Amino acid sequence: MKKLVKKIFELFDDSLFRWIVKWAYPQYKRPRKGYQPNYKILITYFIAQKLLRINGNVPWPVHFTSKVIGAEYIEKGICCDPGDNIGIYINAYGGIKLGNNVNIGQNTVLTSTNHYKYDHRKLSHTKGITIGDNVWIGANCSIVAGSKIGDNVTIGAGCVIRGEVPGNTTVIQGEGSLQIIPKTKDYEWDCTKDDLL
Repeated sequence: MKKLVKKIFELFDDSLFRWIVKWAYPQYKRPRKGYQPNYKILITYFIAQKLLRINGNVPWPVHFTSKVIGAEYIEKGICCDPGDNIGIYINAYGGIKLGNNVNIGQNTVLTSTNHYKYDHRKLSHTKGITIGDNVWIGANCSIVAGSKIGDNVTIGAGCVIRGEVPGNTTVIQGEGSLQIIPKTKDYEWDCTKDDLL
């Protein structure tokens, strides 16, 4: 029975289910082949997000355990759905710009505003986050207001990013400080050349 249901889902995946995903998530731009099937997008995200209205105003898939506030202040590229993983918190009121192919690991926090240190009722002058293309952010990271991350960066789990991270690097949490390690070769996949949903 399970195999039969899966075959039926697969039969309608590139037609009916694809149309529903495009209608429900106008900013969802992923490869038509090689990512999640459309029926899995609907099962994983649609019920909680569009029917129960958990992150209901966000025009891309967001996991029901994640929270995205200020989605209208997020500018994002393709192959990038901030909040689609488990337990992510995003405060975008200070503005967040994400490039193409940005992946955010579980339980990560992006906060684009902060409180003014001399009067916590006010917002700090530092705001916004910019993240380049082909960036992987590992689980349990924090990216704070004012951060700028270059292209082709891999950020290891548990890092706290403040300030600027140069492109073509790997960032890991060392003993008491971040270590920024240059990469030795270019990123290999160009998501802009794929046939997108």
